[in-house]
Amino acid sequence: MLSERITESMTNSSWIRAMFEEGEKLRAIHGNENVFDFSLGNPDVAPPKAVIDAFKKYAMDETPGLHRYMSNAGFMDVREAVAQYQQKESGVPLKGDHIIMTCGAAGGLNVVLRTIIDPGDEVIVLSPYFVEYLFYVDNFSGKVVIVNTSPEDFQLDLQELDKHITPRTKAVILNSPHNPTGVIYTEKSLRQMADLLQRKEKEYGKPIYVLSDEPYSKLIYDGAVLPQILQIFRNSFVVTSFSKTLSLPGERIGYIAVHPEMDYCSQMIGGIIFCNRILGFINAPALQQKAIADSLNAVVDVEQYQERRDFIYSNLTRIGFSCMKPEGTFYLFPKTLIPDDLKFVETALKHNILMTPGRGFGWPGYARLSFCVSLDMIKRSIPAFEALAAEVLGK
Repeated sequence: MLSERITESMTNSSWIRAMFEEGEKLRAIHGNENVFDFSLGNPDVAPPKAVIDAFKKYAMDETPGLHRYMSNAGFMDVREAVAQYQQKESGVPLKGDHIIMTCGAAGGLNVVLRTIIDPGDEVIVLSPYFVEYLFYVDNFSGKVVIVNTSPEDFQLDLQELDKHITPRTKAVILNSPHNPTGVIYTEKSLRQMADLLQRKEKEYGKPIYVLSDEPYSKLIYDGAVLPQILQIFRNSFVVTSFSKTLSLPGERIGYIAVHPEMDYCSQMIGGIIFCNRILGFINAPALQQKAIADSLNAVVDVEQYQERRDFIYSNLTRIGFSCMKPEGTFYLFPKTLIPDDLKFVETALKHNILMTPGRGFGWPGYARLSFCVSLDMIKRSIPAFEALAAEVLGK
């Protein structure tokens, strides 16, 4: 028998995967070329050549010990390289000791949460949200506290955040560029948030940690600038992966960067390394670590994503969708043409369009579209979107 907790979680599980499964059914009936699947954020742009070359290099490397266990935190030479890279990005001085290599950002988030959460501790998650955050917090008997962002632009709502911070607040999870909206939180609002957290830390006599989930940090458009979390929040972690920026989601490689001036920094790093082991990750994959260290300055062809963004955004808004133009990621989050986002998404299935209802991200009345698909598919989908709009609007 499954545990009651897991049974309930499976019932409430991700709409993203549910829609992907619907796509499999439609493809079997209509053929792949006649199904327009925007459901899953699975990058299709090829990894940079430098990354492929690095994988080849280390796959053929016969250096003794390359495939053995290393420190649970990863190879020190890799950690030093990542620290130098992160220091260049953030302007915050980091050493290899401040970096823990992980099995992707998902692994890294779970490791940090396991390290800091006692049962009943509260973790603030901003809505709309990546639904897996809820399960990650629940994994360690934490309590999720949902705080809405601004409905006008999905930026931080500091008054709402202030209302929800309590003596049990242990952490706030940030995600910018943001899944599903594509928003980048402004530096001004983040600094105001830092002031708020500092006041609350003094009031409650305890640190409140910021976990910044940054897998889309290099997928940024129109010259936008991503504020550096380590510059703004002292009690912060940057948790990231190379799944999106290098198109390597299947390789499960990422890292945690711990702010060097964090409260209880040495103990925190020791706890993270311990939890990386006891959660069963043991260490990040050896070959991926070495290859990544050689590829830190590489990035996928962002122009391909920007071209797709521009095309689908301009066409959907022409058709009648209301949508913010994403500053980053490879997602659009338009308002559905009828208030019931689930009914709208179900109607879209009749036109062989797959998107994810906004309620799956805690934000009903919207839908997420992943444009990490071919430009050709996007172009072929536009008549289907036009037919969908005509049906639901009665035109």
